[in-house]
Amino acid sequence: MLTGRLLVATPQIEEGVFHRSVVLILDHSDSGAQGVVLNRPLGAPVDSVLPGWQELATQPDHVFHGGPVQTDSALGLVAVPGEGQAPMGVRRLFGGIGVVDLDAPPPLVASEVGGLRIFAGYAGWTAGQLEGEIRTGSWYVVEAEARDAFTDSPEDLWVRVLRRQRNELAFVSTYPADPTLN
Repeated sequence: MLTGRLLVATPQIEEGVFHRSVVLILDHSDSGAQGVVLNRPLGAPVDSVLPGWQELATQPDHVFHGGPVQTDSALGLVAVPGEGQAPMGVRRLFGGIGVVDLDAPPPLVASEVGGLRIFAGYAGWTAGQLEGEIRTGSWYVVEAEARDAFTDSPEDLWVRVLRRQRNELAFVSTYPADPTLN
């Protein structure tokens, strides 16, 4: 399964929310997959959506467009230090990544997490849908690094993730934004 890995949009996806997107897969099973787009910051500060969480937000401290599903809801992704039990108000997903209960008081989790990113919506796939998109060449599947989810320069993430690959995918990082101008 792909939980904890990255989906990197191929140049085949030419427009929309997934154009040059990098998606962290939060859950993948036989019934489908869910993830968040890591490189689509919105202009809204976190406090405009979730008062009290701004100080905990990792830079850039804006709300991110997590994907086209349930864009009227928020998901808080956090870095959870250590390997033990997740702190109160946090559910560990994999490794050092968890989701925070955004109804919890921010001071309750402030000292327990190493980073916070707020997403409006998420990306979701039904059973077999993601696998089909991968087969048809819409996504590259690569390993995630800890800093990907909380990068301070999300606009460069697509290029950086591809460039660090040790195969022909590194060359895709040079693909022009508009191939007609090439």
